[in-house]
Amino acid sequence: MLDLRWIIENETLIRKKLAARNNFPTDALERILASDGRRRELIQKVEGARARKNAISKEIPQIKKSGGDIAPLMAESTKIGDEMAGMEKELVDLQSSMEMDLLQIPNAFDDSVPIGSDEKGNREVLRWGEPRAFSFTALDHHDLGVNLGILDFDRATRLATTRFTTMLGQAARLNRAISQFMLDLHAEKHGYTEMVPPFLANTKSFYGTGQLPKFREDQFKVENTDLFLIPTAEVSVTNFFREEILDEAQLPKLFCAYSPCFRAEAGSYGRDTRGLIRQHQFEKVELVIFSHPESSMEMHEKLTAHAEEVLRQLELPYRKMLLCSGDMGFSSLKTYDLEVWLPGQNAYREISSCSNFGDFQARRMGCRFKGKEGGKPRFVHTLNGSGLAVGRTLVAILENYQQEDGSILLLIVFQNGHQGDRKSTRLNSSH
Repeated sequence: MLDLRWIIENETLIRKKLAARNNFPTDALERILASDGRRRELIQKVEGARARKNAISKEIPQIKKSGGDIAPLMAESTKIGDEMAGMEKELVDLQSSMEMDLLQIPNAFDDSVPIGSDEKGNREVLRWGEPRAFSFTALDHHDLGVNLGILDFDRATRLATTRFTTMLGQAARLNRAISQFMLDLHAEKHGYTEMVPPFLANTKSFYGTGQLPKFREDQFKVENTDLFLIPTAEVSVTNFFREEILDEAQLPKLFCAYSPCFRAEAGSYGRDTRGLIRQHQFEKVELVIFSHPESSMEMHEKLTAHAEEVLRQLELPYRKMLLCSGDMGFSSLKTYDLEVWLPGQNAYREISSCSNFGDFQARRMGCRFKGKEGGKPRFVHTLNGSGLAVGRTLVAILENYQQEDGSILLLIVFQNGHQGDRKSTRLNSSH
């Protein structure tokens, strides 16, 4: 969340940034500003009442000693105590409502973020690789997978519901190999500590990373528990240091984690209903960094480059997009999307989103660090990105390496230290 004091001191700026957040409702901000005025008024009244009550406490013994009547002062003290109790309760209620409103306000994006209302305002900053020219009509991964007998959408729907897929044989093995390749690359070359996090997390964790309260409808809740299925390993890994104070010397801390991900996809009805692009269940390798505030922008570039290397080693053409203000995630300070070329769709599609959240998540989680020379603990900066989405990487491989006979010519990359040896193999029909 944003710092309340910063909001109050930068009202004009926060209004401007919220206005650029694609028609984000400002009701919560208006309530915060109004509540802050009342909060300040109550604090002054409580402090004044407390000072008077303390003064009375000092007067009573003196009057009593001199034989005077202390009844009026006792009555006044009682009245002040009752009034203070009422004002303090109002302060507690006010503070609680302000904190709930603070949770509704998105991050104030970095000044380097372009202003725009939707994806049309995103800025392309890099393009890598040349899309392959096919001598035949390229199929999409849905048809390729069904024809090869390695993807079964109909039976998965019967087993669960729409937006689920069953991978068979070579697709299942390829899916597993992609995950392994990514984890090895990030752990062995890029210096991330591999983690196997819980695949369910509690309400507090979801509030910590910003999935709650705004995105409640996108989550799968486990009945009669305080647990949700995670929509990304970001939730579990980022909350790893929740309510802890780290040593400055420990920063940065880098983690990578494979996990299944579960999303209700509320509000996406009719979008990407064909194939693997938008599923209720999918897999990702997530990259998470806990950074010193002064180096988080540099770490953001590094994290994004680490995700890019997966695409480069797999020789998949992609472009890097700097998201505009209206297309960014709720918690993000700055985001790059990596979009891989899919010849079956004749379009670039997102395969990774790499974000710097500044202290937005850390403030919600209470994750801080303390310097060597002491001083007040400061909030860390958190970053994450997909390194990459496993299913979408499989999609990109199927579509980019398809052959005229319907087979897939796979590029196999073996990690030997920091070098990748390559060989090819062919994925044929499982029928």
